[in-house]
Amino acid sequence: MPRWKALPEELDPQVREFAGQLRRLVDRSGLGLAALADRTGYSKTSWERYLNGRLLAPKGAIVALAEATGTPQHHLTTMWELAERAWSRSEMRHDMTMEAIRISQARAALGEAGVAAAPLAAGRAAGGTGVSTAAAPGGQGRDADRPPSVPVRHGSAPRIPQQPLPGAVRDSGGGGRPGGGPGKQGGGRRKVTLFLTGTVGALMLLAGAVLLTDLGGGEDGTGAAAATPSARPATSGPELPAGVECTGADCTGQDPEAMGCGGQFAGTVARVTVGGGLVEVRYSETCGAAWARITQASPGDVVRIAAGPAEQEGTVDADADAYTPMVAVERASDAEACATLASGATGCTTPE
Repeated sequence: MPRWKALPEELDPQVREFAGQLRRLVDRSGLGLAALADRTGYSKTSWERYLNGRLLAPKGAIVALAEATGTPQHHLTTMWELAERAWSRSEMRHDMTMEAIRISQARAALGEAGVAAAPLAAGRAAGGTGVSTAAAPGGQGRDADRPPSVPVRHGSAPRIPQQPLPGAVRDSGGGGRPGGGPGKQGGGRRKVTLFLTGTVGALMLLAGAVLLTDLGGGEDGTGAAAATPSARPATSGPELPAGVECTGADCTGQDPEAMGCGGQFAGTVARVTVGGGLVEVRYSETCGAAWARITQASPGDVVRIAAGPAEQEGTVDADADAYTPMVAVERASDAEACATLASGATGCTTPE
């Protein structure tokens, strides 16, 4: 069975090359991971992560490895600096990808709202063009044969019984009805037409006011409930990358490595040196969670992560490092890591 696992395919080429060089150094030294941990002061678990590409080794670990294997320190730290910049670029690309996912989801949600509002927009457009023109004097208007109409919203305004215009509009010359004089009948019918047109216009204004003020779906004067289309917000969350097992509140209290939130999906957002130990806030935007990590520590040292009322802690045992379970955070700056060393020294991080 091969000694080393295959490096993750998504690793940056420079990080992959650096991890391969570390593996060759360890192979040439003949040291096992337990012996390497004893000589460098970094735990066996940490070296497994470093050598399998799940975590970039800190500079202190690289210096300790150079001393343990007899490798020129400046050559190894130069390669580490290149890998560290590549690792930071990868984290930046990941942040940009997550930003693009959020923008895409927002656009999709707004698109769904636009589709749901389309029937309402169509109704408004129809309401603005649904009035027929009045007949011209002399009875030759193109809509003179049709009664005026208005698209009344169901349950919002009463319908007006249609008043068919007398056929005498066409017979305004006086020959359509016995006993009617041409001037008297024509003038009276024009007055009726103008009256109906004004009434229809007033009702259209009333219907428009109801549409604009009653979109919340209340009840009108007739007691009928007004139905308006509503846009439903998107409820499905983003699809998590392969290997990531939780996000947000589901990550609280979980191990970040077991849930796949570490490695390429995490970055250090704050750090402080307490005694001889390095305390860091590790944040994963993919998981929406943060945790604390302490390295170069001593057995009995305690590290804590806090975000509001939520708090988790970890204790250094035989290894020289430890990390806490996760707490859910909305922003990286919401989390604070603190350490209490066995020597009595304490300290907390501040956002970078």
